[in-house]
Amino acid sequence: MNGTEHELELKIEEVSEAADGVRLLRLVAPDGAELPAWTPGSHIDLHAGDLVRQYSLCGDPDDRHSWTVAVLREPESRGGSSYVHDKLTAADMVPVRGPRNHFPLEPAPRYRFVAGGIGITPLMPMLAAAEAAGAEWTLEYGGRSRSSMAFAEDLLARYGERIHLHPQNEVGLLPLEQLLAAPQPGELVYCCGPTPLLTAVEEACQAWPAGALHVEHFSPKEFDDTGDGAFEVELADSGMTLSVPADRSILDVVRDAGLDPLTSCEEGTCGTCETGVLEGEVEHRDSILTAAEQAANDVMYICVSRAAGTCPRLVLEL
Repeated sequence: MNGTEHELELKIEEVSEAADGVRLLRLVAPDGAELPAWTPGSHIDLHAGDLVRQYSLCGDPDDRHSWTVAVLREPESRGGSSYVHDKLTAADMVPVRGPRNHFPLEPAPRYRFVAGGIGITPLMPMLAAAEAAGAEWTLEYGGRSRSSMAFAEDLLARYGERIHLHPQNEVGLLPLEQLLAAPQPGELVYCCGPTPLLTAVEEACQAWPAGALHVEHFSPKEFDDTGDGAFEVELADSGMTLSVPADRSILDVVRDAGLDPLTSCEEGTCGTCETGVLEGEVEHRDSILTAAEQAANDVMYICVSRAAGTCPRLVLEL
């Protein structure tokens, strides 16, 4: 699922406020060169001081000279969003890796887009792509208040009645059962936002055809690790076989063995550590793969996923 990734040092050309608590960064190459191409749903890794955080690209994919990200100041921030808001200014240089897309927009005759808060960011270029393709679509966009909903007025001005705003302090929570009733043939749902919204959308879409719902998680799924056991991993490219104990990840063990695979979030949300699976059955604990992609059993994310309980050995492309 990963394509070629790029390590870049980009300049912050412009800083602006997209909404209350949402900072917009426009990134360019310091020499004015073109940036790597990307598609709707892509994100980048941005170095925020000593931390690395993932942010969706929310600009125009046809603009090859700049990338735009929107960063919400998180009250429970571990330091990434506060660094962006308090430390970064125009003309600063920031290391960036990517782009990477695990949330691609599939062709369809009609879409229902659902955004919660800063989850609007990956959907912005999707709306433009759906419009350009002549598809039927609507956006249901919820947030705490109008002033906190980034891009809301711009979206209304550009797309009019296709945009349905649901400020919680005015109308309450998104009425998902009503909004996601009666799927049309060929219709897809794309949703991004906080975990409670994603869970509610998944429940509301249970009657939809398999594969119709596409979501992107900003935070990791919870899982029960009390029954974890040890297993072996054979690293086909490195010629090593390693033992993974119950209380450690594959990533920890391969690092101890002297390998340095690409990683970023280390919680199963960014996709950086995607690794091919040649043999064995995986217990997928990531927040990226769809049910069908998990069933294919051909890739895994070694920061969180493990061998299934009945599988004593995995063979990986590593």
